[in-house]
This record gives sequence, C-alpha cells and structure tokens, in this order.
Amino acid sequence: MDSRRVTGVGTAAMLAAVLCGCDAGGESVATPGLEARGTVLTTVKPTRQDLSNQISLSGSVTINPVFGIVAPTDGELRFLDKTPSKVPAVRPKWVATVWDDDGAPRRINIPRGSILAGRLMDDRSDVTAGMPIISAKHSGYGIVAEIDSAQAYRISGAITDVRAQIKNGPGPFPCTALGTIAALPAGSIPEPPPPTTAPTTGPSGAPPVAQPEQPADTGGGNDGSEATGMRLVCTPPAGVKLINGATVTLQVITERAAKVMVLPVEAVAGVQGKGKVDIVGADQQRKTVDVVLGLTDGKVVQIKSGLKGNETIAVPGPDLPAAPDGGKGPNG
Repeated sequence: MDSRRVTGVGTAAMLAAVLCGCDAGGESVATPGLEARGTVLTTVKPTRQDLSNQISLSGSVTINPVFGIVAPTDGELRFLDKTPSKVPAVRPKWVATVWDDDGAPRRINIPRGSILAGRLMDDRSDVTAGMPIISAKHSGYGIVAEIDSAQAYRISGAITDVRAQIKNGPGPFPCTALGTIAALPAGSIPEPPPPTTAPTTGPSGAPPVAQPEQPADTGGGNDGSEATGMRLVCTPPAGVKLINGATVTLQVITERAAKVMVLPVEAVAGVQGKGKVDIVGADQQRKTVDVVLGLTDGKVVQIKSGLKGNETIAVPGPDLPAAPDGGKGPNG
C-alpha cells in the first residue's frame, strides 16, 4: 500500500518536472517581432520589356460633340474676318493663323465634317504651343470620354491609337481622336460688322436708287460654345451603328517603346518626368537617387536615366518630403 503511494507520488513529481521543463524551454524562445526601423524587406531589380502607355476610359455616344484645337506654335493669333458657316466643312477649312516669332504663318484648320463653334482667345492674342484657341463641333455621332486630373498626364502626349467597345454592342473598332484633351473655356463668335455700302449716283446723273435690305446670312449667327472639362473626343468608322447615349469603353495608347528599362510603380516616387528611387547597398542601407521617367502602363514605369540596370531597388520607394510647418495655410 505504502509502496504504491510512493510510486504514485514519484510519477506525479516526474510529470510536473517534465511540464515545468517544457514551460521553461518555451520561455527561452524569443517571440518573432518587427524588424528594426529602416530594414529593407522587399527589393527588385530593373528589367527590360516592351512598353506602351495605355489607359482605359469610360465614355458615351454623343451627337455633335465639341472639341478643341490648339496653337501649333508660340506666336500671335489672327482670325480670318469671315462669318462662320453652319454647313460642315467638306475638307479641312482654314479659320485662323498663328504668326510665330520669326514671322512665319501657321494655318489653323478645322477638320472635315466639322463646324467652327467658337473663338477661345481674342484676335491678336499672344499664344503658346498647345494652348486651346478654337472650339469646333463635329457634325454627327461621336464618342466622348471624360478625363480626370489623375489620368490627364498619362494621355497628354500625341494619341497614336484609340479603340472603342460599345457595351453589349459593336466593337472593338478604331476611333479617330479629334483635337485636344484639355478643358475648354466658353467660345464666342463675334457679330459680323454691319454693311457700310453707301448709294452712289449713276453715270447719267439719275438720283440714287435705294438698295434693298439684304437678308441675314443663314450661315452665321452662331452663339458660340459652352465650356467643357478635360475629355477625349473621337469618331468611329462610318459603318458602325451608334445609339445616342450608349456606354463605350475606350482604350487609348499614346506611345510605344521596345526593350526599355522598367521598375514597378511601387518602387518609384513619381510617375511623370522626374522621380526618385532607393538603391539598397550590400549593408542594407538605402541611398535615394533621382531618375528620369518615361512611359507607364500603370503597373511598371520606364526609367530613362539615373540607373545602370544592375542596382537593387527597395520596395516601396521613397516617400516625398512632408511640407514644412511654415508651409501651412492660415487655418493650420
């Protein structure tokens, strides 16, 4: 009886010792935590690939959309002193001239199938290249897609290709871009000057004959154009069946490049012009360098200069510096 009790007590003591040993061992293992501040956890290396600057826009079919035409160069703007017609142009129509700094004229034409809608600048204004100066109205169906400020610089270059897909309808099909994507101020059409012809005596000395009042030119009388936001206007091929108001998706390509150096957009501070990246050295220390950026498809961005291509780059990229306290507004 006593022997069994001792044995039972000994077994319990051994079990307690084992459990205590497990607990003690568990306490000696450090719990994983956060790495030290500044430690680089993710890196990438530049790669090379074909790249196109493309973006998708949501638009709709619109009747007689208004679009803008920009100055081709710096200079002085002169409008033709003619009453605009309400009849769509059958060929590119000359409506204004920009005289550059060397005194050379650059004609401004509205495209075939459009009507001059308004002057966006005063006659004899000094203009800069790319500034909207004229609004025109396409006669017939077009496709209009609004553009927000986050998208504007991605498609601010020359648009080389636009393809459209009508929801539950025709497509994809090519769509010809018209004019600029820039927002347009309200356009105006000045009133034509009144006729100043004065009656004259005939060669026989007969009294002057009153001239009948000429009817108003039905080709003029345009009230101008309303202001618009940033948007892309394009026209589909003639054979595409369109319904006013139908929803359309546009794929816009402004530029293509082959075998260019790229980095993920997350590794770069900035997406247009100049940017910054963090190079990670062998000691895991970051060094921020400036780079020149090119095309982007929203996933990767082209590195034009600033890197050799064999560097290790930190992800995410560097943060832009915060505004100093002195830069706060009056309301803090």
